[in-house]
Amino acid sequence: MHTLFAARGWGSVIVEAAFAYSGVPYRLDYVTMDGSDSSLERLRSFNPLGQLPTVITPDGSIMTESAAIILHLADSAPTTAGLAPPAGAASRPAFLRWLIFIVAAIYPTFTTGDYPERYVDGEAAQQAFVDRILDLRKSLWLQVEEAAGAPYFLGAECSAVDIYIWAMRHWRPRAAWFAEHCPKLTAIGAVMDGDERLALIKAQNWPT
Repeated sequence: MHTLFAARGWGSVIVEAAFAYSGVPYRLDYVTMDGSDSSLERLRSFNPLGQLPTVITPDGSIMTESAAIILHLADSAPTTAGLAPPAGAASRPAFLRWLIFIVAAIYPTFTTGDYPERYVDGEAAQQAFVDRILDLRKSLWLQVEEAAGAPYFLGAECSAVDIYIWAMRHWRPRAAWFAEHCPKLTAIGAVMDGDERLALIKAQNWPT
């Protein structure tokens, strides 16, 4: 069985949802990311960066990077799992393009914007830095919005891109901004909210 290191509301929720879609068995190993117990050090023994998600495969191999884990799960799951179009499918290039766009262009804005003290000194300068990063993030999401289909990002076909959209709308700039500026992404998120495979994951990560 796979082991997924996770923290509620963090990026691990994306891979947790991918496991739910794939049907591949897994167990959760929750991490307290503030270092108040030994779980963060346990995570770092497998991933020195201490980042989520981190997965241990049944043979003991370590996987990091959400897109890599999702493609691994897509290879391990039936084609009906809704994680990725099969090789040779007409939608495969668009899927790969936007999957990597989200993880390579948008996701790093959280790595920088959430920790401004790593890059600039002084409270005012840090706030200005955060504001600039948030503006960049918004502009990137607008590109995704322009490319989005309906009812899923690829049109009639669900994929892991929809999982990213579903999860990341909970993060800054938050759902209200998406509702105003990204109606297609908001609609995709609503469709995903109606998927029973995600109901428990949503309740555990974003209780209302």
